[in-house]
Amino acid sequence: MKFDSIIIGGGIAGYTAGLRCLEAGLKTAIISNGQSALHFSSGSIDLLSHTPTGKIIRNPEAVFEKFAREFPEHPYSKVGKEIVFESLDWYKKILASAGIPLTHQENGDNHFRITPLGTLKSTWMSQPYIYQLPVRLEEHQVQRIIVVQIDNFRDFNSKMVSDNLSQIPEFKDIKIKNVSVSIDGFSGLKRNPCELRSIDIARILSDDHEISLFAEKLKKIASPDDILILPAITGNGDGLAVLNKLHQLTGLTIHEVPTMPPSLLGIRLEEAMSRLFINNGGALLKGDQVTKGDMAEDGDTLRLKSIYTRNFKEMPLTAANFILASGSFFSKGFKAHYNQIKEPVFDLDLNTIEERKSWHQEQFFSQKSHPFLSIGIKTNTAFNPMHKGVVVNNLFCTGSSLAGYDPIAQGCGSGVAISTGYYSVNQMLNNSGVNR
Repeated sequence: MKFDSIIIGGGIAGYTAGLRCLEAGLKTAIISNGQSALHFSSGSIDLLSHTPTGKIIRNPEAVFEKFAREFPEHPYSKVGKEIVFESLDWYKKILASAGIPLTHQENGDNHFRITPLGTLKSTWMSQPYIYQLPVRLEEHQVQRIIVVQIDNFRDFNSKMVSDNLSQIPEFKDIKIKNVSVSIDGFSGLKRNPCELRSIDIARILSDDHEISLFAEKLKKIASPDDILILPAITGNGDGLAVLNKLHQLTGLTIHEVPTMPPSLLGIRLEEAMSRLFINNGGALLKGDQVTKGDMAEDGDTLRLKSIYTRNFKEMPLTAANFILASGSFFSKGFKAHYNQIKEPVFDLDLNTIEERKSWHQEQFFSQKSHPFLSIGIKTNTAFNPMHKGVVVNNLFCTGSSLAGYDPIAQGCGSGVAISTGYYSVNQMLNNSGVNR
C-alpha cells in the first residue's frame, strides 16, 4: 500500500498532521492503535501556563519571544511564534467547521476552568460550555455556584467539588452548594446504575424525552445567573447537539467538567477530527499498530522506506514522508525498561536520563516536575529525528514524543501537539516542493 504521507498515531497531533496533509492534496493514512489520550483529556486547548522554571504565564503571546530565547530547546522555540498562532487559528477554524466552536479570551490571556476536583486549571481555548474565569481571579463576576450530583453516578463527586471551591479565597463570598438530581431513564435499565460511565448516560440523554425531563429538574435548582456545574454526560457521537438542546430548554449557564474516563469533552474533539479526516478522503487504519520500519542510507542521512503493522504483517506500507505522533508512555510511544527508556518502533535517539532513580521525584505529588515527563525524541529544527546519531530525513516527530518540555507542568500539551503537527507538515511540503 502506497501513500504520499503516513501518520503514526491518532491523537490530536496525528489528526492535526493528517488534516493538514489532506488540505495540501496528499494521499494520507493515519494508523491508530486505539483510544488516544483525548479520551482522558479536558477537551480544552492548553497553550502555555507555566515556564519550565515554574513561573506563571498570563498571556502566552505577549511573552512568546522572551520564552523562546530563555528556553531554546522547547518545541515552541523551534516552531516560532508566527506558526504557533497560525496553527491554532487554523485548528480553531477546522473544529468550528465540524460543529465544535472553540473560544479564548479576547485579550489573549489564559483563563481558568473549574476541574472535576473543584480546583482551577489554567488553559487557553475551550469548548462552549466551559465557563471561562479570568486569570485575575478577583475580577470574576460569579454570584452563586450549583454543583450537580447525578444520583448513582460514581465518576463525579459534587461534595468534593463544592468543598474545594469554597477554599478558594476569591470565592469566599459566593454561595456554593451541591444538589442531587436523578435521571429517569436509569429506572428501566437492567444494569446497576452505579456501573454506568459517562458514555452510557450520554446514550440515555440522547432521547428527546429524557433530556426534557432532565432539563425540568435543572430549572428547579438553578437560575440563569448561577453557574451550574455538570459532569460531562451529554453529546457523545453528535458533537454538542444534546448540550445545546439542554441549554435551550433551561436557559442556564452551564459549566461541564470531564469525569473519570472516558471523557466526553475529549472524545468530542477526537470524533470531530476523525469525521473530518475520513470525509476529506483520508484512510484511517484504526486498531492497528506499527511494529517496525525499513531504513536506508540517503547520503549523509537515513530515509524511512516502509513500515509494517500488526494487521498487515509482512505487507509493507510505503510513503514519501512519515510523521510519528505516537505520543509518550501512556500511548506506548515510549517503553520504560528497568534501566532504560526506548522508542519501540524505530529505536530513535532519546534525551534519556541515565540513572533510573533520577527519572522521578521522590514524592509523587512533588511541587517539582517529574524528569521522565521531559524525556523525548531528539530532533533537528525541522523535527526530523535521529537514529544512532544520523538524521532520518523523511520522518517527522510531533507532540508528546518530542524532547525538551513537560506538557503537564508547563500546561502546553495540546498547543505543542497542534503546532508541531502543523509545522511538521509544512516542513514536509517545503522539502517536497509542494505548495501549501
